[in-house]
Amino acid sequence: MPDATAIHNPGMSSPAAPATRPTRVQLLVTCLVDHFSPSTADAVVRVLEQHGVEVVVPEDQTCCGQPACNAGARPDAIAMAQHTIAVLERDPAPVVIPSGSCTDMLVHQAPALLAGDPAWAARAAAVAARTWEFSQFLVDVLGVTAVPSSTTGTLAYHACCHGLRGIGIDAQPRALLEHVGAATMVALPEHDTCCGFGGLFAVKLPDISGAMLDRKCRQIATSGADTIVVTDISCAMHMQGGLDRKGQAVRVRHIADVLAGEGA
Repeated sequence: MPDATAIHNPGMSSPAAPATRPTRVQLLVTCLVDHFSPSTADAVVRVLEQHGVEVVVPEDQTCCGQPACNAGARPDAIAMAQHTIAVLERDPAPVVIPSGSCTDMLVHQAPALLAGDPAWAARAAAVAARTWEFSQFLVDVLGVTAVPSSTTGTLAYHACCHGLRGIGIDAQPRALLEHVGAATMVALPEHDTCCGFGGLFAVKLPDISGAMLDRKCRQIATSGADTIVVTDISCAMHMQGGLDRKGQAVRVRHIADVLAGEGA
């Protein structure tokens, strides 16, 4: 079976903003944030609460099914997508996700996986219509670009692939970062070129993945940034590992951590 992008790739479509400003959201934490960077989830909560939004975290959430979908394990992907949809449809509040990859899974891939079952397709579409990536929610739904942050230094933005190509996230993170007043933004050459992670791509094709990572590390060095900002922890982990092995004193941080001033 082909990877997830071959299943359904509608091209940067996003849900319509709600008619009234939400005051409550559900947070889908994501597996990698939960296990490797829980402080990022805390940062998401702090930033949203700072803007008057109550955050609830459904306790029985699990993987959204994106890795299984990408691997071609269709029955497993369907089962996990159905579970996630069932968890999130109990509450009518919008769903916020600190990951373009998992957002794309719920907004595009889950409805495509469940298209053969009219009942589940309708349920998937209903959840997809109120699901947002974190920076997308701040800018497009709340109308927020200026988030008070104590983060300092020189920042450069790397556009993660699923966020950029799946749901069209690019202007939103940039707008937020431009308003981090204590920091300086610089351009990252080839900011929209894949870092080489790509989920299972890095496992299946490690040599190509490593070569892409080497190129990304060279571009980071060229930028002069001391911090690279991303919207997906997966890409952050991949790039940070490459930078550390090369002895480059650069941090890769999720945008929520930067906006919350975490680790500044």
